[in-house]
Amino acid sequence: MLLAALSVTAQAQKKTITQKQRTMKLNAGIITNKLAESKAFYTEVLGFGVTFENEFYLLLHTPGKQAEISFLLPDHPSQQPLFHKAFKGEGMYLTIEVDDVDKLYSEIRKKGIKIQIDIRNEPWGDRHFAIQDPNGVGIDLVHYQAQ
Repeated sequence: MLLAALSVTAQAQKKTITQKQRTMKLNAGIITNKLAESKAFYTEVLGFGVTFENEFYLLLHTPGKQAEISFLLPDHPSQQPLFHKAFKGEGMYLTIEVDDVDKLYSEIRKKGIKIQIDIRNEPWGDRHFAIQDPNGVGIDLVHYQAQ
C-alpha cells in the first residue's frame, strides 16, 4: 500500500515538473535609440507600467502584468554583438487584445495619436484598429468577437 502511494506521488511530481518545464513567457524586445519616446508612448498611450529601467534598458508591462516588452540601446558594451544592431522600423507588429476596443479607440483618438487602420470588424471575428509606435512597430489593438 505504501509503495503504491509513493508511486502515485512520484508520478504526480514528475507530471508537475514536466508541466513547469513547458511553461514559457515571451518578452518581445526592440533595439532602439528611442528609449524615452518608447516609454512615453507605451505608458501614456497604452497604460503600460515600468517594470525596470536603467540608462540602456527599459522593461515595460501591460496593465495587469500579463505581458512585457523591452527596449535596449543599440551597440551597448554590456551586450553581445547579436543585440547591437538597431531595429530598422519595418517587418514587425504587435497584437494587443483588449476588453473594450471601442473605448480604447476613443481614448487614443482624444490623445491625438494617428490611427493607421480605422476601427473595423473583420469577417473572421476581430474588431480592431491599428496605431504605430515611435520605432515603426505596428500595433493592432483587437477584441476577438464570438462568431
